[in-house]
Amino acid sequence: MNPKRKKTNLVWIDLEMTGLDPETCTILEICIVITNSNLEVVAMGPSITVHHSEKVLRSMEPWSRLHHEKSGLTEECRVSRVSLKKAEEMALKFVKTYCTVKSTPLCGNSIWQDRRFLAKYMPKLESYLHYRIIDVSSVKELVSRWYPARYKMPSTKNQSHRAAEDILESIEELKYYRSKVFTSAGRRSVNMHTGEPVPK
Repeated sequence: MNPKRKKTNLVWIDLEMTGLDPETCTILEICIVITNSNLEVVAMGPSITVHHSEKVLRSMEPWSRLHHEKSGLTEECRVSRVSLKKAEEMALKFVKTYCTVKSTPLCGNSIWQDRRFLAKYMPKLESYLHYRIIDVSSVKELVSRWYPARYKMPSTKNQSHRAAEDILESIEELKYYRSKVFTSAGRRSVNMHTGEPVPK
């Protein structure tokens, strides 16, 4: 058995796409990071840029066109020789090195959106993962409602809109909530408006 492969590992994936609708848009870039259950990076996976035709690149939604041109991703897609199928093969090979089939949840920010694209364009990779997800965005929304004055994630967004940087930011964000909220102190009853502990 591969000693690197553990059921407790987590798969973090971030995609850059041409837009938000998987029926009309597609994947430009995929990056994967494996962490253990304590959110420590086990392995940095490949950051894969997918080749697309000029027709596809010109059809990007306005937000995507602006930011991907600025980041250099659009040009990288022009010169890449990696197809969507090849990108999926590379990504799946990496995941299989560290995770067992159907045991590892998919993690990230608004990761349900990425999963929609994986199901459409990389179904073998998507089906290898557990059906559950760990969505950092959900944690953020809950913390902002339950502890609005007490805990607020510092703004560290670098606005690069590249997959690798986005994944690492998501991991750091969940680390913050784990250290500040998911503790014995964080679980104390607090006033939802002031964030102060409620006297026992």
